[in-house]
Amino acid sequence: MDNHKPILVTGLGNPLMADEGIGVLLVQKLALLSQNQDISGCDDVEFYDGGVGGLSLLYKIEKRDKVILIDCARMGTPAGTIRRFTPAEVRTIKALEHFSLHEMDILKVFELAEQLGNAPGEIVIF
Repeated sequence: MDNHKPILVTGLGNPLMADEGIGVLLVQKLALLSQNQDISGCDDVEFYDGGVGGLSLLYKIEKRDKVILIDCARMGTPAGTIRRFTPAEVRTIKALEHFSLHEMDILKVFELAEQLGNAPGEIVIF
């Protein structure tokens, strides 16, 4: 854990699986901008393509100061609307098929991290 930066910005999505992949695309763009010094203040930030999430995110979020998650969801708002919230302010209606270890509700990942004592200090979802 020593080489992890305190802030993790993770994008979720998979355009190959009928998912728009906006979270992944945004994180890729932000990482490129930070490498080119086009945006400042990113020395403590790691950008991560979280793909379809799953339990692999449990390790990536472990004991971070802050985790920022970027994804897309149907929320009854016009397309392109950006909302900021915490896990406590949302509930999931995702139906899991239980066909794969990669299939995991992100809120369950956060709950599991809390139970293991490895939860990030702060979690923000966009």
